[in-house]
Amino acid sequence: MAQAKEGDTVKVHYTGKLEDGTVFDTSDERDPLEFTIGGGQIIRGFEQAVVGMEPGDIKTTTIPPEEAYGPRREDMTLTVEREQFPEEINPEPGQQLQVQQPDGRAAVVTVSDVSESTVTLDANHPLAGQPLTFDIRLVDIVAAAREQVTG
Repeated sequence: MAQAKEGDTVKVHYTGKLEDGTVFDTSDERDPLEFTIGGGQIIRGFEQAVVGMEPGDIKTTTIPPEEAYGPRREDMTLTVEREQFPEEINPEPGQQLQVQQPDGRAAVVTVSDVSESTVTLDANHPLAGQPLTFDIRLVDIVAAAREQVTG
């Protein structure tokens, strides 16, 4: 049977868990996740975990932060004066907001702390800095990578 390799388009079912066993995402109630290995569509550690698997194989792998959403960076937090928020927004910890960056692009931030006078915003990915454990089942290799023929 064929093994998944770089460049293959594959379908997988997965369950992602934090160190304490909390499930943060699963494809159980959805269609399998389809992606191309090496295509950069998902985190690198997940892609690499699928390499070498055959359809029907099941594997559990733990991906370090460096191969997932990166380390948590304190320079990606910002404390702003509460008066800078529009009146209709009442920020609460855990709330996600969209802000405009100086270059005009939009970014999603999470409110991490609120005081009477300030609001702390965090632009880190919610899973940054955490090792992630995935139970992965390779459902199918949809399209195999084309082999380069040199001559």
